[in-house]
Amino acid sequence: MTDHLGLTAEQDALLDLVREVAAREIAPHAAQWEHDSVFPRDVFTALGKAGLLGLVYPEQYGGGAQPFRVYLMALEELARALLSVGVGASVQTLTVFAFSAFGTEEQRARWMPPALAGEWIGSYCLSEPGSGSDAASLVARAARDGDAYVLNGTKAWVTHGGSSDYYIVFARTGDAGAKGISAFFVPSTTSGLVAAKLEDKMGLRSSPTAQITLDDVRVPADHLIGEEGVGFRIAMEALDGGRLGIAACSVGLAQAALDAALAFARERKQFGTPVAQFQGISFMLADMATQIEAARALTLDAAARRDAGAPYSTQAAMSKLFASDTAMRVTTDAVQIHGGYGYVDEFPVERYMREAKVLQIFEGTNQIQRLVIGRTLTKGP
Repeated sequence: MTDHLGLTAEQDALLDLVREVAAREIAPHAAQWEHDSVFPRDVFTALGKAGLLGLVYPEQYGGGAQPFRVYLMALEELARALLSVGVGASVQTLTVFAFSAFGTEEQRARWMPPALAGEWIGSYCLSEPGSGSDAASLVARAARDGDAYVLNGTKAWVTHGGSSDYYIVFARTGDAGAKGISAFFVPSTTSGLVAAKLEDKMGLRSSPTAQITLDDVRVPADHLIGEEGVGFRIAMEALDGGRLGIAACSVGLAQAALDAALAFARERKQFGTPVAQFQGISFMLADMATQIEAARALTLDAAARRDAGAPYSTQAAMSKLFASDTAMRVTTDAVQIHGGYGYVDEFPVERYMREAKVLQIFEGTNQIQRLVIGRTLTKGP
């Protein structure tokens, strides 16, 4: 856990509230929710009521007007208690960004308050069965028909799919390529929007994931976010912040795994000595702690750049890459430190290891992050 250097008393109190909510409302139920694939919708309602779903957004819409750095610290605490909740809060922030940054004042006034209060849960619909990393090749279409748009297509890997109240849908209104993509706010009750069977996943089981089918889904023309053709820009700018959200969640999960490994190593004795005292184990713990601190520092530095209005896309990619790789290493080592106990679900580290894998995949695979970073390095002066 970070020491929260440089924060105000108000921000310290806010993070204390996050830890309190996580300890009281999330952590005691985490294992059971994940085991039973229970989506804890009430938790998101509670987070909204506590003002914790809109930390980075303006107060006039019900937000907290906090720096992105503080938001990421809060996200880390939520993910430390249960990754599904941390990821869900990150996705909620991602969906709101679309109409907060690119919407009209009327759209912001209408959609932001219920989304930030936890009354509405949103989903982000960019990926498709045939276009994941290559998002610009999406084929879902939106055709103007009088005072409405009619959407058709299929969206894949939709977090909270089937449980959301609204969907931010990216669809093609123009020619092939990034410039032909637009973004739409689609209420879940819209006729023709259907969620498929939930995916049976390796981890993150209390976060529902499903394909969404759009069959002549008709939405009012004023549900277009921004102008036609700016959807890809909206998606990419949102993903910069989303990658930092996943980095923070990765740090939170890794910290939970280190906490569990430390507790076990101090208690477990072999040859009459706690295994934490053996150099082989203590060196593993030292490496885990160092990697977590490095991931946290990289992530919060990128957030500070965003808060200062400086370019941060490359740093967001670096943070997501390093933090999620760290989560995978740390959770794997936590299982190893537990020995055979780490392989059974009586101990949480086996779940942490399963959960960590997806962090290297979504919000852009880590191969895509390396591509983004590499292009920045090699494009020349």
